[in-house]
Amino acid sequence: MPKTRALAVLVVTVFAGSLCSQTRPRARDLGVPFDGTPGPFNAITDVKGVEVGHTTLISGEAGPVKVGVGPVRTGVTAVLPRGRGSKEAVLAGWFTENGNGEMTGTTWVEDSGLLDGPVMITNTHSVGVVRDAVIAWKVKQGTPDMQGYFWSLPVVAETWDGWLNDINGFHVKPEHAFHALDTARSGPVQEGNVGGGTGMICNEFKGGIGTSSRVLDKKEGGYTVGVLVQCNYGDRMELRIAGVPVGREIPEKRAYGRGNNDTGSIIVVVATDAPLIPTQLKRIARRVTLGLGRDGSYSGDGSGDIFIAFSTANPEAGKQKGLNHLTMMPNGDLDPIFLATVRATEEAVVNAMVAAETMSGLDNHTVIALPHDRLREVLKKYNRLAK
Repeated sequence: MPKTRALAVLVVTVFAGSLCSQTRPRARDLGVPFDGTPGPFNAITDVKGVEVGHTTLISGEAGPVKVGVGPVRTGVTAVLPRGRGSKEAVLAGWFTENGNGEMTGTTWVEDSGLLDGPVMITNTHSVGVVRDAVIAWKVKQGTPDMQGYFWSLPVVAETWDGWLNDINGFHVKPEHAFHALDTARSGPVQEGNVGGGTGMICNEFKGGIGTSSRVLDKKEGGYTVGVLVQCNYGDRMELRIAGVPVGREIPEKRAYGRGNNDTGSIIVVVATDAPLIPTQLKRIARRVTLGLGRDGSYSGDGSGDIFIAFSTANPEAGKQKGLNHLTMMPNGDLDPIFLATVRATEEAVVNAMVAAETMSGLDNHTVIALPHDRLREVLKKYNRLAK
């Protein structure tokens, strides 16, 4: 695809995605009951400073794949912990529930306890180009690492969109990563068929990007926990929403044309403004698995379930000279943060499916969206529809 053509597609789909995010309901709008109090946007951007950007690439009619031509159903999502204007690192921790996937840069996150730069999410075969693009973006900004060198180990994660997208056509280019980074912003976050989630499948319905947040009571510190997911996992027969076996109640038109198998992947980013150190953030990342379990995931062998958590507190965390003065919550006070993580993860996945729209792509594969009317009927049947 010529460069000018790729950029034209980029602009059209970004604006279309923005309109979609404003008009389509979210899970709570359909009467799905969730516990806990969300922030104003019910998004990861409720954590002050966090910005999210997407590049959405959609081109070519559904039909036989022509490698390098299409159909194209993919993109890039960027999460910036302190926004584009900050050069400060954040304390971080990561966890993998099942390792059939990739998140680069995590060995240094594990050793240093620091995340210096954005978290990027794309498709499986575009991790390399996005990783290199992040380095180029930082160099162009004149932003050295914390030690003053132009040296970087970017965090880039992936899920596989090869059922709908010409994944071996390598359609994600450096400029698409740049666009996601340069357009990242706070406020409402586009969900569903956008960014890295464009071609993703969740519980054999259309999946993609989803987000949610929780605000703790003042007596618990008043902190905010935000979650963003790129969901591409799950077995329809195991899908539960608000405790209801929705997948068994809506069994028709399953993706992949196969029997029970929890395959795919999910990447989860957790942000909080609570003052936590890396060992505590790793504990937070582990709790993501419990939120996914509420939705029916059992982390099958073919699923890459990889999570990263960071704290925007402690702005001096990456300081290289002198003593770093950090604050941290006592471990005994972490339970509300754990619970908020579980609840926000559970809702973010459902938000992704509710926002997503039916999509056709490679080899005429079609993945249906979770039907809103049927979801409401099922919740009502089990007396779980919110009033």
